[in-house]
Amino acid sequence: MNEDRIPEDLLESLGAHGHSRSYRAGAILINEGDPGDAIYIVLSGRLQTYLSSEDGRDVVLADHDPGEYVGELALDGSPRSASVRAVSPSTCLIVRGAELRAFLVDHPEFGFHLSQKLTRMVRRLTKQVANLALKDVYGRVVYLFMETSEAIGSERIIREKLTQQNIAERIGSSREMVSRVLKDLTAGGYVSLRDGCYVIHRRLPSAR
Repeated sequence: MNEDRIPEDLLESLGAHGHSRSYRAGAILINEGDPGDAIYIVLSGRLQTYLSSEDGRDVVLADHDPGEYVGELALDGSPRSASVRAVSPSTCLIVRGAELRAFLVDHPEFGFHLSQKLTRMVRRLTKQVANLALKDVYGRVVYLFMETSEAIGSERIIREKLTQQNIAERIGSSREMVSRVLKDLTAGGYVSLRDGCYVIHRRLPSAR
């Protein structure tokens, strides 16, 4: 169960307070630093929150599937703290801050959902910062693989088709470093690619 998804009854009620808009894959919905106080609720497709460095490298903070929402941190009037793009063709319900605040008066349960989501986000980002500070690239790849895979029989499978660039952006590394780690894991018989998805065949070593 995805706890970040808005309950269906709340989503249905929110529909009257916003408008829907569709985006092509790769479209930028939010730019870091821009003003704005609207939230974007994913109705279909997938969004991705990320930060960009001055040299053009991206670090992915989170992916957002249908029922999830982004943009809530700007409700206090501050500039956007991260950028958001559509990973695939997506449709969102856009609810402006004034409309959302009015909605919260009549639906305080959404305020509780929002506070719980923010708590989980802080915990997740704290873990990401710890991984960046305390783990090497190998350790970050192992953590990502274990977090995003599911056990099927004696194997673990990552359902999402991740490229080496995708992995690099999620762990804050270069594609070249990720390539070296994956080469070692593949040569050791720990992982392989099957139909474009990574498969973990046995427990990954905690360190190289």
